[in-house]
Amino acid sequence: MRNYIKTDSRKVIQGDIFVALKGILSDGHDYIEQAISNGASLIVCEHGNYPVETLIVNDTREYLINKFKEEYKSIIEEMTIIGITGTNGKTTTSYLLYESLNKLNKKTSYVGTLGFYLDGKVKNLNNSTPDITDIYDFLIESYNKGYKTMVIEASSQGLSYGRLDSIEFDYAIFTNLTQDHLDYHKTMENYAYAKQLLFKKLKKDGVSIINIDDGYHKYFDLFGNKITYGFNNSDIMLIEYSLNKNFTTVDIKIENQIVKIKTNLIGKFNLYNISAAIAILKNMKFTNKQIVDVIAVLSPPEGRMEKIEYKNNNLIIIDYAHTPDSIEKSINIARQFTKGDIYVVFGCTGERDRSKRPIMTQIATTLSKKAILTIDDPHNENIDDIFKDMIDGVYNNNYEICTDRKEAIIKGINELEKDDTLLILGKGHEEFIIKGNERIPFSDKEEVLNYIKDTND
Repeated sequence: MRNYIKTDSRKVIQGDIFVALKGILSDGHDYIEQAISNGASLIVCEHGNYPVETLIVNDTREYLINKFKEEYKSIIEEMTIIGITGTNGKTTTSYLLYESLNKLNKKTSYVGTLGFYLDGKVKNLNNSTPDITDIYDFLIESYNKGYKTMVIEASSQGLSYGRLDSIEFDYAIFTNLTQDHLDYHKTMENYAYAKQLLFKKLKKDGVSIINIDDGYHKYFDLFGNKITYGFNNSDIMLIEYSLNKNFTTVDIKIENQIVKIKTNLIGKFNLYNISAAIAILKNMKFTNKQIVDVIAVLSPPEGRMEKIEYKNNNLIIIDYAHTPDSIEKSINIARQFTKGDIYVVFGCTGERDRSKRPIMTQIATTLSKKAILTIDDPHNENIDDIFKDMIDGVYNNNYEICTDRKEAIIKGINELEKDDTLLILGKGHEEFIIKGNERIPFSDKEEVLNYIKDTND
């Protein structure tokens, strides 16, 4: 199979076809000259006259969808494609499925926040849901290498931008919906409808897997053959659980049989992620014993409640939490196994939903002894403006502002006394800070490990 259709002019090489798509913020027609300069042999567009072969169509997106269907329909039909959407839990649930299916000898690839994975990471990605041409590249590469199942993170913006158009899914999972991306969606209802687009892409015999405990579940249980999970009455029903800093045990009712599962993942929210994965494993006809055994050996993905032991029985946890809901859950989980105090280091992303910034600070300062506010990815927004938003109306004063993230992490570590926990939130697995047009190398985990090593030397 050929991989020659491009919608990003920067990725065009000699002989490629460039399709000029109209997006929300940009128009591919503005980049046709660049595509030609890079070697495009055919331009597909809606208007214009160019010095290479040109195909004028009424709608370039419709052309692209039809072209992909024509070229790759047989591949899509042979593959099992799993889509996962929701505010929180997409990455962990996706990774758990990727890991468990491979351990159960069902070769599975993964596309999402962590990157593109076959047998381990193949490459990093700029978006949780990449461009439609990249998605097809990954599908084809997976298929050609014998990976007939793929797990895809479906972000609300990726769905809205049409990055998954023309792809039909065997499974669609809804994890939860909490405040995020309202700078783009404006309302929670719009946000829910954007997520709902994944479920409209289910195959005729597709299966929808829904967190019944989430208040927005009614937006998603109208599609496909439904499987529910949660603590409320559901097909995969969580009964009771206990946890410590190293593992969680839980009783789960699966098809009228209660099974006890031990997992290396900690926290109530991870039980939801595990339950979503179990729903698919069970639907794929794996036995309860196979499911229990495989869940027991899974580990969380990098940067998701990732624990680092420190002196004096201290614990440092690195997590991707970057919404009010996820920050609250991360702190509450840590509280369940922390004898001493909890400290938090976090920031807010620039050029994103401003309304959630003071909410996050209020939560962090209410639930911890001290919060150190620092940068996340400022993008092109003024850092001082981000901090002003973060403290606007916040009535607690147990915080300090530190504009250098490395320094903020060190400050957080130095606050720790016996039996304390430090949560470093927002960046998780990420290996850079985005400031303006720069991607500055930075890893929360590396900064922690380097500081611990330096202080021990």
